[in-house]
Amino acid sequence: MPGPSPGLRRALLGLWASLGLGVFHLSAVAQEPFWADLQPRVALVERGGSLWLNCSTNCPRPERGGLETSLRRNGTQRGLRWLARQLIDIREPETQPVCFFRCARRTLQARGLIRTFQRPDRVELVPLPAWQPVGENFTLSCRVPGAGPRGSLTLTLLRGSQELIRHSFAGEPPRARGAVLTATVLARREDHGANFSCRAELDLRPQGLGLFENSSASRELRTFALSPDPPRLAAPRLLEVGSERLVSCTLDGLFPASEAGVYLALGDQRLSPDITLEGDELMATATATPSSEQEGSRQLVCIVTLGAESRETRENVTVYSFPAPLLTLSEPSAPEGKMVTVTCTAGAGALVTLDGVPAAVPGQPSQLQLNATEHDDRRSFFCDATLEVDGETLNKNESAELRVLYAPRLEDSDCPRSWTWPEGPEQILRCEARGNPEPSVHCARPDGGAVLALGLLGPITRALAGTYRCTATNMQGEAVKDVTLTVEYAPALDSVGCPERITWLEGTEASLSCVAHGVPPPNVSCVRSGEAKVIEGLLRVAREHAGTYRCEATNARGSVAKNVAITVESPPQMDESTCPSHQTWLEGAEAAALACTARGHPSPQVRCSREGTPQPQRLRVSRQDAGDYRCLATNAHGTDSRTVTVGVEYQPVVAELAASPSGGVRPGGNFTLTCRAEAWPPAQISWRAPPGALNIGLSSNNSTLSVAGALGSHGGEYECAATNAHGRHSRRIIVRVAGPWLWVAVGGAAGGAALLAAGAGLAFYVQSTACKKGEYNVQEAESSGEAVCLNGTGGGGSGGGAGAEGGTESVGTMEAPAGGEVFAIQLTSA
Repeated sequence: MPGPSPGLRRALLGLWASLGLGVFHLSAVAQEPFWADLQPRVALVERGGSLWLNCSTNCPRPERGGLETSLRRNGTQRGLRWLARQLIDIREPETQPVCFFRCARRTLQARGLIRTFQRPDRVELVPLPAWQPVGENFTLSCRVPGAGPRGSLTLTLLRGSQELIRHSFAGEPPRARGAVLTATVLARREDHGANFSCRAELDLRPQGLGLFENSSASRELRTFALSPDPPRLAAPRLLEVGSERLVSCTLDGLFPASEAGVYLALGDQRLSPDITLEGDELMATATATPSSEQEGSRQLVCIVTLGAESRETRENVTVYSFPAPLLTLSEPSAPEGKMVTVTCTAGAGALVTLDGVPAAVPGQPSQLQLNATEHDDRRSFFCDATLEVDGETLNKNESAELRVLYAPRLEDSDCPRSWTWPEGPEQILRCEARGNPEPSVHCARPDGGAVLALGLLGPITRALAGTYRCTATNMQGEAVKDVTLTVEYAPALDSVGCPERITWLEGTEASLSCVAHGVPPPNVSCVRSGEAKVIEGLLRVAREHAGTYRCEATNARGSVAKNVAITVESPPQMDESTCPSHQTWLEGAEAAALACTARGHPSPQVRCSREGTPQPQRLRVSRQDAGDYRCLATNAHGTDSRTVTVGVEYQPVVAELAASPSGGVRPGGNFTLTCRAEAWPPAQISWRAPPGALNIGLSSNNSTLSVAGALGSHGGEYECAATNAHGRHSRRIIVRVAGPWLWVAVGGAAGGAALLAAGAGLAFYVQSTACKKGEYNVQEAESSGEAVCLNGTGGGGSGGGAGAEGGTESVGTMEAPAGGEVFAIQLTSA
């Protein structure tokens, strides 16, 4: 027998310790109330399990003690004031063990509570019906026997993973065990093939235990729907012995149609139908082949079964026998002129008709005779038989063809006298002859040349064009016929009939014509590129006729186009636009040819030479190159000439700068400065005078500067500048004004003061006005700095422009450098 568990041992040790303390303090304990205790007081044990109960007391010396219970015991351990007992195979839903001790003539008791639980080991779903009609209710029932306590149990009915009903049994008595859950469910189409199950959950987590789950095995539901209408039979009312006829049976409103069974039979002969499904519709199709034993009235049966239900349809059909009529010819192949007999017969009860002529009575044959001719060849004869079956007239017929042997015939409908074919694509040439036996036809050129491959697919080329003799032959004779083959082909433009380049001469007459090859003969038209007008007839050639023309050849078989380049040649021609009669060169520039060209085709060569004495070749232009030149233009069609006058322009040069009088000038005297320049185009003359020089006069062309009543301020450097479009050149001269010492002293004292004042004012004005260009009044300018700007700048500015040369001439003994930029300023008197 096993000993107490470790937990129980610890409990017993504690109990001994407490009892020892109680003995040690006996007097104190005697004063306390006595009690009995049972541990565990409340216990939950799995059904069939075991449990240790500890019964104890605080009585110092209990007389006796024990544990009362109806449960089976496996072992007991005792002490003075305690006992421990193991209870096994606990199966009662609920028991109350009692712990008791006899102490001091009193009975001490402690009552406990032991409850059992059972896991849901068995979860059963009641079997479902084999087939459940759609739209009707069925019952789902789930049983969980023995599981409990029921108050902790929850059952759930499921369709697949979908919960249908979930029910908790909370509030049931603690002793209640096992559970049943039932639900009514409406069967649906989508429930067909669905799996139903039940899940049980025993939740003992509030009692400190776990959640115990289990599920039943799944059960599949099969639902069905069957239309209340009977199947529809489709079959002929009459069935001929030995013939194969289709019969079909159709029923709609089936679900699932694939699960339905079909029985189809003709009398006692079961048919093997092919089943086709479309949605909820079923169609069974079978071939019925009745035998002679089934002749007469028979039933055609169709039964459709689904689930435990079936639908049935029956129809009557008649099985009959009707052999085909027999048509015979005395001679199927007869020579032309032979007598032929045709006979039509049928079975008993059938009325025959031969080519519209009926027999006298049913069951008798029908007959006709004819003298065979060519027109009877391939003639068809018809034998028709009729039979009455179950109020319906049935019909059968037979035909035969007569062959008449005759010599060949070559008709235009079968072998035309002329053929027209397009070149290129493959064709089959046919020349057929009538005749029996079928004639053979041979077509060849009479000269023994090409042979036509009749009846064969082959390319058509222009080499096949010509006349052929066709001969048709069979055992009855032959026929001969001549035929012509024409091959049509698209136009072609070659370089011989339509060259790519044509040259015309200006002033002559010409026409643009292109010859194209093709059958039928092509029509050719030419238009200039970018225009729509067709070029026709003779043209008077002009330069504007040159260009690219598009020539197109067209016939019934197609078209072809080609570009033709027309070149118009012409003699040379020069005019003012190509060779100006007056041309200008610049002296010092590199020598160049005259700007002369000529129009004409081919491009003329232009040569120019000077008239009169030839001038030597120079690298640069000189004034000696001016004069008249003759230019001559030449090409293969003639010459043209033109005279050109050449002018040479050059930059200015001041050729002469002189003073009159040539000696010094006395105060109050007069002097004149003359400036002469060489330039082309003619130069513009400008002057620069000394600062403070007033009352200066200029000639109309500025070539002469004059002073009347010279003062000391008129002395100094004068500059003459010549300017044109090609440059500037200047020269300088110094004028001295001198007189008696006394005059100089007296006049110098007064004049010096004036000059100083004038000079100061002039310096200030020069700085402020910078010698602006314009026209100045000499008297008004005497007291201002403007007087120094006499068609030039004062203040000793720079003289010539870029590349200009200058010089200084002296009247007396003094010289001065050249000044600055010169402005053309016209001086006028007040």
